[in-house]
Amino acid sequence: MTIKKLLSPCLRSPRIFFFAGFVAFVFAVVLTLLFLLSAFIPVPRSRLSPAPVVSLEIRDRNGKLLREVLSDEGGRCRWVELEDVSPHLIKATIAAEDRRFPFHSGLNVLAVVRASVQNLRSGRVVSGASTISQQLARNIWPGPRTVGSKFREAWYALRLERTLSKEEILVQYLNRIFYGNQAYGAEAASRLYFGKPCSELSLAESAFLAGLPRAPSLFNPYRSDEARDASKGRQRAILHRMAKLGFCTEEEMTRALGEEPRIVPAEVAFLAPHFCDWVLGRIPQERRREISFIQTTLDFALQEKIEAMLCKYLDSLSSRGITNGAVVVLDNATDEVLSLVGSKNFFDEARAGQVNGALARRQPGSTLKPFTYALAIEKGLTATSIVEDSPSAFPTDTGAYIPLNFDRKYHGPMSLRAALACSYNIPAVSLLEKIGPDLLYRRLKALGFESLEESPGYYGLGLTLGNGEVTLLELVRAYAALARQGMYRPEKAVLAVVAKTDKSGALSKKIEREKERKKEKQKESQSPSLGSRRIFSDQVAYIITSILSDRDARVPSFGYVTPLSFPFPVAAKTGTSKDFRDNWTVGYTSRYTVGVWVGNFDGKPMQSVSGITGCGPLFRDIMFLLNRKEGWAAFEEPEGIVRQSVCPESGELPMEFCPGAVEEIFIAGTEPRAACSRHSGAPLSDVTSHILAREPWYGSTTAANFSSSTALSPTQTFQVEITFPGDGDVFKIDPVLRLEHQRIKLRAAVFLTALAGDGVVEWVINGQKTGESSSQPFVFFWNLKPGTYTIKAKFVCGTETCESRPVRIQVLN
Repeated sequence: MTIKKLLSPCLRSPRIFFFAGFVAFVFAVVLTLLFLLSAFIPVPRSRLSPAPVVSLEIRDRNGKLLREVLSDEGGRCRWVELEDVSPHLIKATIAAEDRRFPFHSGLNVLAVVRASVQNLRSGRVVSGASTISQQLARNIWPGPRTVGSKFREAWYALRLERTLSKEEILVQYLNRIFYGNQAYGAEAASRLYFGKPCSELSLAESAFLAGLPRAPSLFNPYRSDEARDASKGRQRAILHRMAKLGFCTEEEMTRALGEEPRIVPAEVAFLAPHFCDWVLGRIPQERRREISFIQTTLDFALQEKIEAMLCKYLDSLSSRGITNGAVVVLDNATDEVLSLVGSKNFFDEARAGQVNGALARRQPGSTLKPFTYALAIEKGLTATSIVEDSPSAFPTDTGAYIPLNFDRKYHGPMSLRAALACSYNIPAVSLLEKIGPDLLYRRLKALGFESLEESPGYYGLGLTLGNGEVTLLELVRAYAALARQGMYRPEKAVLAVVAKTDKSGALSKKIEREKERKKEKQKESQSPSLGSRRIFSDQVAYIITSILSDRDARVPSFGYVTPLSFPFPVAAKTGTSKDFRDNWTVGYTSRYTVGVWVGNFDGKPMQSVSGITGCGPLFRDIMFLLNRKEGWAAFEEPEGIVRQSVCPESGELPMEFCPGAVEEIFIAGTEPRAACSRHSGAPLSDVTSHILAREPWYGSTTAANFSSSTALSPTQTFQVEITFPGDGDVFKIDPVLRLEHQRIKLRAAVFLTALAGDGVVEWVINGQKTGESSSQPFVFFWNLKPGTYTIKAKFVCGTETCESRPVRIQVLN
C-alpha cells in the first residue's frame, strides 16, 4: 500500500483541514502577541553607552588636537548632543534615510512589506527600506545581512522606540553611523571632511555628509574623482528631496546646489608623538577605554618651535657625529610639562627615531655634581671652603680610583664655589668620599631618580661623575627641585580627563574648573602638594643656585663668553659622558626648568663635543624663547642667608695683606669668624719647624701627622717625607683612558730646623732617578705602568742630602 492510499482518508476529511488551520492561526497569533509584547522590553542602557565607539582625544593645554586614539570599533568618534549638531544635518539625514521618522514607531510597514517581497523573491537582501531606528539597531547589534536579520532589526527597532525618545534615537544614530575613512558619527566626519564641528555645517555640506552613510566606500571623496562626482550626485538628490519635504526653500536649495563643498585634505593628527606615547603609557589600558578626552599640559605652539630648533641645530652638528637629541621644558610653579621632544624625527627608523630620548637611560656626566655639593654644604662646608684639585687616588675594592678632569689638568686649591662652577672632577669625588656614596644615592632616589636600580656600592665614588644611567626627565625634575628652593614635586602631564560617559556639556565646565584650579595653584605654589617633599633646605638650594648662575666663577674653565652667558639669571650645569657619547645641559630660571640632551641612540661617540658646546647653544636659544615675552625675575633669596666679605684665596675674613675681598653668601651661623691665616703678614719663625709642602684637608697623610710623628735630631738641618702616595697603595690602569693621561702626582714635605737655603727633591723609583722637584710644593707627575714600585724622595741642599723612608706601591693592569 502506498503512502498516498494510506493517508487519502485523512486528506479527504474537512475536520483535519479545519483543525490544522486553526492550530496554525493560533500559533501565528501567539507569535505575533509575543513579538509585540517583547517589543516593550526596554533596551539595556549599557548597550547604548558611547564607550565602545568613542575614540580618545589627546589635546594640548589650549585645545589643539595632538592625537586621536581609535575606539574599540576601530574608528574615530566624538560624541555630541543634538543641540551641537547643525539643524541642516538633522533634516538632511531624515530626508536621506527616513522621511517618516517623526511619525512611525520604529518600522515603516509599507516599506517593510515591499522590501520583504523583493527579498523573498530573490532569496537575498536586495532592498533595505530600513528606518533610522532599524539602522541604529543594526549598528548596536551587528550581524550578517540575511532575511532573518531584517526581522531581528525590526524587533530591536521597536524596543529602541519604546526605550528612547525620537531625539535620543537621533543622538545615538548621528554619533554611531559610519561615514567612511574611520569616521564614526557626524562630528568626526565633519571635522575629517570639512575641518569644522558639525554645528557649523552649511546646508550644502550637510546634504553632502548625509549622503555618505548609504555607501561610504562608493561616495568616498578621497578615493577618486568618480567617487567625488557620485557623492555630489547623491548630495543633489538629497537637496531636492529636502525642498520637496519642506525642509528648505527652493531658494535655499538653489543656493546650496551652487555651493561647491570644500573637502579638506585627509589629515590624521599625530603631533608631539613621544609626549602622547608617554601620557598614554601612564594610563592603564583598562582605564584608557573609559576616557574620551585628555587635556594635557603641553603647549604645542612652544613644542612646535622647539622641535624646529632641535632639527635645525642637529643638522648643524651632523659633521660632529651627532644625529639625535631631546628636550624637556617644565614650569616650576605648576610642575607642568610644557614641552617634551623625544627625538629629531619620530619616523626616522634608520636613527631609531621612535626612541624617546627624554625617557632613555644614559650616563649624565657632571650633571649630578650639584647634588654632591649640596650635601657637602648640608654637612657644614660653605661656598668658600677650600678644596684641592690635584692628582688623587681613592682606594676601592678593585684598586685605586683615579679621576681626571675634562681638560686633563690640575688646578690646585680653590673654593668650593669655583670647583662646582668649573665642574672639576677631582674635588667632586673628594667630597663624595667624605660624604659617602650611600647618602648621595639615597638623596638622588628621593629626587625621583628611579633609573638608578643598582646598589650604592655598585656606583661608588663615580656616582657623582655620572657613571649611573638616568633619564633627561629625571634630571629636569631634580633641577626643578633646586629651582623651587629644595622642594621636590612630581611633574604633571595632564590637566583634565573626561570619561566617555560624561555629557559633552560637562567637558567645558571641567576644563574651566581646571583652569581656575591652576590659577589658584600658581598663587600658592609654595604650599605642599600631593607627592611633594623637601629634599634640601631652601638655604642650601639657594647657594647651589647662586653657584650655578655665577658667570664669573666658571670663567677659569669655560671663558667669559659662552652659551651659558645670559642677560638674566640662569642656573645651569653641563655634562659629558665617557667617550663623548652623551652631552647634557640642564638649568633653570625662577620660572622654567629646561633639559637638553644630544647624542646618538646607537651609542656611537661624538667628535669631541662637550656639554657646553654640544647642548649649550640650543639650551641658550630655548631659554631666550621662554623669557622673550614674560621677562625674567631674579631667584628669590630665602631667610637665613647672610653675606660676608672674605679673602678670595682662603675664604676667611680679609686682612691687610689679602689680594682683595669678595662678597660671598652663607647660611646664617656658618660665615667665617677668623681672620685670614694665609695672608696674616706674620714672618716665618727660624726656630720652629716649618712645613714647606702642605697636604690638602682630605689627604691620606696630613701635615699634622708629620709634626706629631716625625722628630728631627739635633744634628739634622732638614728631613723629607713622601706625603703621597702612601705605603701599600694599589692603583689600577683604566682600560678606557689613554696611558699618557694616567699619572699620579708624587708629593713630598720637607721639614727644616733652620732656613737652609734652596734645595731640590730628587725622585728615585726602583733605584733609578726619575725626576726632580726644584721648589715647593715638591711635586712630580709620574705616569702609571703595571708593576710593583719602591719610591724614595731625596732632598739635596748644597752638599747636604736627606732621603725619605721608602714607599711601596702596586699598579694593576
